[in-house]
Amino acid sequence: MTCPIAIVTGGASGIGAALVEHLVSLGWNVVIADIHKPKHSLPGTLFVHTDVSSWEQQADMFKQAYAWGKRLDFCALNAGIDDRDDIFNTLSYDMHKPPKKPNTDTFSVNITGTYYGIKLAAHYMTVLSGAAGKPKPGGKIVVTGSGAGLFPSPAIPQYTASKHALIGLVRALGKSEAAVEANVRINAVCPAIVDTGGLPLGLLDKLLPGQITPMSTILRCFDTLADLRDVGKEDWVERGPAGETLEGNVQDLIWHYPPDKKVHGEKGKTSREPGASQPKGEQIDFW
Repeated sequence: MTCPIAIVTGGASGIGAALVEHLVSLGWNVVIADIHKPKHSLPGTLFVHTDVSSWEQQADMFKQAYAWGKRLDFCALNAGIDDRDDIFNTLSYDMHKPPKKPNTDTFSVNITGTYYGIKLAAHYMTVLSGAAGKPKPGGKIVVTGSGAGLFPSPAIPQYTASKHALIGLVRALGKSEAAVEANVRINAVCPAIVDTGGLPLGLLDKLLPGQITPMSTILRCFDTLADLRDVGKEDWVERGPAGETLEGNVQDLIWHYPPDKKVHGEKGKTSREPGASQPKGEQIDFW
């Protein structure tokens, strides 16, 4: 087969940059979409300045990527930002000082930008190619969620809400009949605390070495979800999970599944009464 092509949004730093290097080492050609230019230029890569919250910029980036590689096999929708607004810490307690319109850029980048990316990736993974008119065989998408999408993180509620939304989106789309028919597999990776250089000042100082997840664990998650090493095999697209969520936490890869509808709805029971104490290990402040 010709060289496989990948797109990585937010690929200039952190997890995105590590994934780009990993893909290149495995023989992929990679389009790096980011608002910042990568610090180092790698062979087999193309940088396209992209604000993922803009449909026009993402659409143009995908168009350039397809023109460059003549195909699209894998897309990592990794771009994201943390909170840009606050509610309770900025209360004025003054009826004469109403709140200003909130900054919702976190939702625009993390949710809307990812939705744009899924729609565009699905198109270019299945678009009719050339004069032959034969549809491409589909491809694989991995969305970067977060441990904050699995457990509440009070310090960053906007980010937490956006990552919860992405997990719901992946679970819904990944299991849909339309995605199966299109032969597009979509999953979510949920990193715990990773030293990406973008963590809040002083956070790492409060953690023990054993609480920090190495980048190698997150790359293992991508390999597990998308079989990045086996792309040359004939049935690559047809194999692997779909609509699943995989957490990378220190050295562990942990699958997270949605509640069983039958069990969850039985006589209106819930797994924990409101106000009850959290099970040990559940209350983790993810970034």
